[in-house]
Amino acid sequence: MLLTIKHTSRYQYDFPVQYAVQRLRLHPSSAPGQKVIDWTVTVHGAEQEANYRDGYGNRTQLVRLNRDATELVIEAAGQVETEDRSGVLGKVYNFMPTWLYERETALTRPGDAVRQLAASLNVKGDKLALMHELMDTLHSAVAYTPGTTNIATTAEEALTLGTGVCQDHTHVFLAVARVLKIPARYVSGYLMMLDSIEQTATHAWAEAHIDGLGWVGFDAANNICPNEHYVRIACGLDYNEASPISGMRFGPGMESLAVDLNVEQ
Repeated sequence: MLLTIKHTSRYQYDFPVQYAVQRLRLHPSSAPGQKVIDWTVTVHGAEQEANYRDGYGNRTQLVRLNRDATELVIEAAGQVETEDRSGVLGKVYNFMPTWLYERETALTRPGDAVRQLAASLNVKGDKLALMHELMDTLHSAVAYTPGTTNIATTAEEALTLGTGVCQDHTHVFLAVARVLKIPARYVSGYLMMLDSIEQTATHAWAEAHIDGLGWVGFDAANNICPNEHYVRIACGLDYNEASPISGMRFGPGMESLAVDLNVEQ
């Protein structure tokens, strides 16, 4: 399937910015299941400071806002050819050893609710089947409800609340998998939705490392393994390490963000 993607993030500031930098993880890489046909990232209102691959293999840009800028526009666009591999990325590795992905973070630190969910799973011995059971259980335990959580919500908080968005489903999945000593990582990317071309946010899902198979994706928000509708952009231990755009800003005033995202065949 050939997917055409246009992703625009428009930041507006009510006071001229004194200094700000943004880290962009907006460039997908060709890998099993996806081939980048063409892709560009264009930035208006800032200058590129660096372009590199981080330790997770993510293509990363650092940009510095022009002094006294009042607007920053970041546009990522291109075409990616995808195929359905039933979620199996496979034995694709980078600088990070797989055991690193068993490490908890502030967003995925387990509490009583996470540990109870891990203990409630019935499958024994078959890690792939166990991760499928986790995905199905989590899909039922956390209702998809936009606006009930934010980027600082932890896995424990989302599971206790019982509502959240794809980011929260992913963090809970990671927390439980790591309790079970299965390496798992956060993936950010794009999803072609069947009922709408226009979207307001990127998507997120988890990948678990299964012996013999390698990395396998699990999207608990939709209760499916990623297929030809998905495009991977970046991965990391949690949202903070794989978010498409992150940064810091100094100076007074507030900022507003508007996101336009089209993903279509």
